[in-house]
Amino acid sequence: MRAAFSKALVDLAKADPSVVLLTGDHGYALFDEFRRACPAQYINAGIAEQNMVGMAAGLARTGFRPIVYGLSAFIPIRVLEQIKLDVAHDHLPVIFIGDGAGFVYSHLGTSHQSTEDIACSRSIPNLHVFSPADAAEMTLCMSAAFKSHASVYLRVGKSDLGAVHAELPVASVGKLLQIKHGDAGGLSFIATGSLVRCALDIAQTSHEGASVWSVPFIKPIDESQIVNICKNSSAVITFEEHSIYGGMGSLVAEIASEHAPVRVLRIGVKDRFSEHCGSYTYLLEEHGLDRKAIEEQLAAFLSNRT
Repeated sequence: MRAAFSKALVDLAKADPSVVLLTGDHGYALFDEFRRACPAQYINAGIAEQNMVGMAAGLARTGFRPIVYGLSAFIPIRVLEQIKLDVAHDHLPVIFIGDGAGFVYSHLGTSHQSTEDIACSRSIPNLHVFSPADAAEMTLCMSAAFKSHASVYLRVGKSDLGAVHAELPVASVGKLLQIKHGDAGGLSFIATGSLVRCALDIAQTSHEGASVWSVPFIKPIDESQIVNICKNSSAVITFEEHSIYGGMGSLVAEIASEHAPVRVLRIGVKDRFSEHCGSYTYLLEEHGLDRKAIEEQLAAFLSNRT
């Protein structure tokens, strides 16, 4: 997925000299090709993320198309006020890339783990929120973000969990992508980012009758599509490497409660910080987001139907 991001970035910059990449003193290897191809369109703003967003806002006001890169613990979390007031308030076409969302930077502890970024960003007016699951969705989201001329936060999670699309999907902003058809009136899995692959694996083995939907566009989202899924499902299970509070699962539950009440299980990070540092795999296990723990949550939920 990171390779797809790098390619999309280089392609955009080659095609449009107004594209400017700003980074907060990291991502060097990722941007080697960009610096070779478009050296005049690269700015290392240093370890000063809030200033970097202000720079991006100024560039956008003068006709440039800034793309701001950082770790998701910093972009958008550390710079939320600047995104809100400097960029989103005035509808400026700035794309924010938050890399390493969720528990990707597991060994670096809570300061570098980002499980609240969707909740924070989707509550800001005028700010779109995208969350690709694989390289194909990354290409789709980068193209959509640039064409939208909107303020966009694009969330990048674990990049090597396996593809969920055999080819580049075609979808307008806001649409969910159905990646597995299931039984009519059965379970529906709605997943985003890194847990789409897990949801698909479970649906292909343990719950073969389940439909699976990927959500690359969290905001805006096609509410009518969510309503239709809820109306035609016995239960809805949401999957995300993010807090269960304010994330994609909350969004689905909000829409369902207003328009199509159905039982919803939100699989995500509970109301707690990580207790220990360790590998990415370890952190998923600690937070109950490994496949075994997810299947246990799902089994308990389904056994308690009323």
